[in-house]
Amino acid sequence: MAKQEMFSQVIHMEKKLLTIHEEIRELKEQLASMIEENQGLVIENRMLRERLENVGGFSDAGTEESSDEETDADTKLPGEGYDNLARLYQEGFHICNLNYGGLRMEGDCLFCLSFFQQ
Repeated sequence: MAKQEMFSQVIHMEKKLLTIHEEIRELKEQLASMIEENQGLVIENRMLRERLENVGGFSDAGTEESSDEETDADTKLPGEGYDNLARLYQEGFHICNLNYGGLRMEGDCLFCLSFFQQ
């Protein structure tokens, strides 16, 4: 009987190990998903910071300069905003009202593309 009890204990321990192995595998998958999401957020954050740096042009020197900038903006070619949105889309960001500014992870967005059809 002792041999049979030992054998059943070994089988029981084996089942426990398989259960633990499955739990570890699930945790590993969750961790991989979190790392992937984190990397996407890091990339999005970096791209948004670069966009903020590129926009620049904000001055605290006085109101005269800002009013000059406003008149220059009014005289620029129409469609410049459209071009800026197209560039943002090409850089991988959403321009649709649903996810504006979010990183496009799964290829083209139909809502963003509908903006170009208007």
